[in-house]
Amino acid sequence: MNVEIDHMGLSVSDYGRSKAFYLAALKPLNIGMVMEFGDAAGLGPAGKPFLWIMGGGKATPPLHVAFRAQNRQQVDEFHAAATAAGGTDNGPPGLRPHYHANYYAAFVRDPDGNNIEAVCHASLKEIEAASKPAGRPAAKRRTAKKPAAKQRTARKPAAKKRVAKKPAARRRPAARKPAGRGRKTRR
Repeated sequence: MNVEIDHMGLSVSDYGRSKAFYLAALKPLNIGMVMEFGDAAGLGPAGKPFLWIMGGGKATPPLHVAFRAQNRQQVDEFHAAATAAGGTDNGPPGLRPHYHANYYAAFVRDPDGNNIEAVCHASLKEIEAASKPAGRPAAKRRTAKKPAAKQRTARKPAAKKRVAKKPAARRRPAARKPAGRGRKTRR
């Protein structure tokens, strides 16, 4: 069973500052502003907000939020963008083998002290395989068996137009009539 969180909200002390931080920090992960209502911004991929930041109050106790990255370069870009946007480094990009062998992550504290993480779980082989363009499919091996002969379908030959031919004129040998009978001959 695959369980996913549909959306979550963070209460922030300074809405404008936090909005600017999250927009910059999450841009490398293809997460941006989807909608905004007053002091609440819905962030996510195109069309689907899943992280809401809400201002106008005191920040909640610090939370930990991890965003999945597609590759290690996105983790690096997240860390650079988040620190440039005013976040505080809480763990530079790198492997965290105590979680698992391919756990590559970076951690940054947002303006309210929340621990924001970008993580890539893929191995380098998986990342390389995903980035290669799809080639031609492998050729199928021929087996020792001969391919089945094509079956000929019984087709009726196209109907030919029959042209009624007149029977060839029969040439009858001239009948020889005995002399003296019938026709008079000139001598």
